[in-house]
Amino acid sequence: MPDGVKPADGGPLRVGIDVGGTNTDAVVLDADDRVIAKAKRPTTPDVTEGLRAALDAVLAELGEDAGVRQRINRVMLGTTHATNAILERRALGRVAVLRVGAPATTVIPPLTDWPEDLRKVVAAGVAIVPGGHFVDGRAIVPLGEDAIRRFLGGLRDGMDGVDAVAVTGVFSPASGDQENRVAEIVREELGELPISLSHQVGSLGLLERENATVLNAALYGVVRDVADALVAATRERGVSARPYLAQNDGTLMTVEHAVRHPVLTIGSGPANSLRGAAFLSGVEDAIVADVGGTSTDLGVLAGGFPRESAAAAEIGGVVTNFRMPDILSLALGGGTVVGAAGKLGPESVGYRIAREALVFGGGTPTMTDAAVAAGRGVVGAFAVPEVRRAELAAALAAADAMVADAVDRMSLGRTGRPLVAVGGGAFLLPDGIPGVSRVIRPADADVANAVGAAIAYASGRVDTILPTGGGRARALERAKLQAVERAVAAGADPATVEIVELVEVPLSYLPQPAVRAHVKAAGPLSH
Repeated sequence: MPDGVKPADGGPLRVGIDVGGTNTDAVVLDADDRVIAKAKRPTTPDVTEGLRAALDAVLAELGEDAGVRQRINRVMLGTTHATNAILERRALGRVAVLRVGAPATTVIPPLTDWPEDLRKVVAAGVAIVPGGHFVDGRAIVPLGEDAIRRFLGGLRDGMDGVDAVAVTGVFSPASGDQENRVAEIVREELGELPISLSHQVGSLGLLERENATVLNAALYGVVRDVADALVAATRERGVSARPYLAQNDGTLMTVEHAVRHPVLTIGSGPANSLRGAAFLSGVEDAIVADVGGTSTDLGVLAGGFPRESAAAAEIGGVVTNFRMPDILSLALGGGTVVGAAGKLGPESVGYRIAREALVFGGGTPTMTDAAVAAGRGVVGAFAVPEVRRAELAAALAAADAMVADAVDRMSLGRTGRPLVAVGGGAFLLPDGIPGVSRVIRPADADVANAVGAAIAYASGRVDTILPTGGGRARALERAKLQAVERAVAAGADPATVEIVELVEVPLSYLPQPAVRAHVKAAGPLSH
């Protein structure tokens, strides 16, 4: 337990866990939002064992009092399980891919741009059937129900090879009616098979939304296993708490919601760090640098939430269009190896730093050694050899220039914002960085990602097309209501959820004036 910090008497406690590439961090927050226990353990190849180790460590620091553990009412997890499954092509489900878009979209079949190895692992059958909508929600052609039933009938003979169905319709965010009808037909023909509907997963953009929807369907089993493991791990340790998973916009969702929308867990780590940085520093508009063992991730806080990227997100070679934090990653971390003449990386010793870095008695010069030699931090029990100091100083100067350039790129011309330094390697950063007003180093910055998971809200979003004529106000209110309903479904308290983002972009070259509306609702978790 951090020195001098005692949990608020009798109040509820929350556990936040974040799985990173090098370490898995865990924290316990009390009812006053103070960090009362924290732990950092190496991330293991199967991820789950590292999760259990971090949970054991933070509970041990909390104490053996069963009464204290029973006060833990929420456990929040940000994990790389889904990302790893896609990158490694393992544990993915077999998906029947159904596009509602003939004859308009037959030129480019589904999964055309996927890597061949991933397509072979995931695709259990592909079909394009009549249907789809115009941008204003009107049907292009009637839904081809007979074609759908023929496709599904062909799958029935090989049902052992189909784990889920992904359905994507042309402009379904403007109207989900046809996709919903397809889901009814799938249940009639195949029973209660998991179904991923694109209007519930992605935003506008047919191919990218289709890719996200198929990945979502392929990840059902992965995230279901994660949710089961999290629940089992807490129960085994005497913690009866409601579990939540972090999603990629810095908010949370119930495990039930996550199992239906597993693709949203991808990219939750950087979002957690940004939200944790905002909470620990008290600053809502800033650049954040999260320095880990292998990399440094830079992002921007806007109103306390991560600035989202306008570019399409690519995961494992697949381009998707769900929103991700705007992150710039540098091959710079505490474990980055310093080569001859001060050459900087990109190799890293990662979690082996505690035995390989010079300050820990090892023989590999790292950026941690460079920062310690420059007086930026006190780590390890061994002095940096004098013969190494010149090359370490050169590497540190190169790292400072790299960070300054990255800050300039992320600021988009706006200078004067503070930079919040978090992560276990935050001491690598200098106190003065060009383009920022000051460098803030909050307490508990080394576990900011886990703190971000523990304090996050639940959210829901809607991305759709609205008319600009007389029906605009009613349509906008419907979109807001949809966003609120999705936030509540993710776990938000209905009494406190509110609209936190509303963006309208005029669309050109349409028969009638229209705007693309993005609505996001968020609020504290329900009790």
